[in-house]
Amino acid sequence: MNRDGSILRLLQLASPALPVGAYSYSEGLEELAERQLLTSKTDLERWIIQELTYGSISLEAATMVRCYYAADTQDWERLKYWNAWLTAARETEELRSQSLQMGQSLLRLFRDMELGREDSLPHSQTQLLTELKQGGCNFAVIYSLAAANWQINLRDALLGYLQSWATNLINAGIKLIPIGQTAGQLMLFELQPTLEQAAQKIRNLEDDDLNSCGWGLALASMAHETQYSRLFRS
Repeated sequence: MNRDGSILRLLQLASPALPVGAYSYSEGLEELAERQLLTSKTDLERWIIQELTYGSISLEAATMVRCYYAADTQDWERLKYWNAWLTAARETEELRSQSLQMGQSLLRLFRDMELGREDSLPHSQTQLLTELKQGGCNFAVIYSLAAANWQINLRDALLGYLQSWATNLINAGIKLIPIGQTAGQLMLFELQPTLEQAAQKIRNLEDDDLNSCGWGLALASMAHETQYSRLFRS
């Protein structure tokens, strides 16, 4: 695939319009807004920067990087290992369910888009997709497989993954706090250096460095499950 084709596939893969249900999750923001812990653009921006620096999004993205390398070399056992690892690393049932639901949705979409090229896929990859469909697939894992298949540069794929995540949280904040659409776009623009720094750090992480100390996310996610009134999925 040429460079233009890869860029177009990345824009599609990282688009908020991708029909995987990301818009229906707030990743704890709804609980934080309910408790008046997030009341402004500044609060939300600080939360996103905190998560990018210390939180579990770095684990997701680091797993995506490892699965990209595994897909690029067709090391399917390694890819399945990191899929299982990420499932086990999720801190709450809500976060695990989100990752697996979005993963299964993207897996079905990926298969549909590749249907006309099914014969060109290695048999081992076709078998892998079947196993992931049956056993559960995290979003970061199938994202990496699609990116590798479509010859999207890893650095671009990682930046797209992080920006897509940040965009989803900003859109949730626009509804919950609320803040305006213009404020949301300004925040995304201002987050660019943080996203670039996070991507560089994540690419350099060793396996023994994979950790997360964003415990506020886990507490907010657990509380969201029993929140009386919710706009977002639990």
